[in-house]
Amino acid sequence: MTYDSENIFAKILRGEIPCDKVYEDAHALAFHDINPQAPVHILVIPKGAYVSMADFTASAPADLIAGFFRAVGQVAREAELEDAGYRILANAGADAHQEVPHLHIHIFGGKRLGPMLTR
Repeated sequence: MTYDSENIFAKILRGEIPCDKVYEDAHALAFHDINPQAPVHILVIPKGAYVSMADFTASAPADLIAGFFRAVGQVAREAELEDAGYRILANAGADAHQEVPHLHIHIFGGKRLGPMLTR
């Protein structure tokens, strides 16, 4: 999958499409998912043109990688999910049903989550 600079997350990063922002710093932007799958469903995206985790970890500078993962943790803390627990998920590629060709981490919480895979 190649990076498409017209994907929805690239447009959100450029300010062309609004989002319900919950966090932003130099490395990441986090916002509520428009189609939530749990009471808390937040997306965290890196500031840069990265398709997947493999692309990001191979190509991004170390400070961006560290800052992005710190942002994921900060968003979970600010959403008050640590005590009860939460799930983080990043889909990569067609078999994982990645819909937007921009790396994004889903943070799910706010209720007891069922098993992720049945097999």
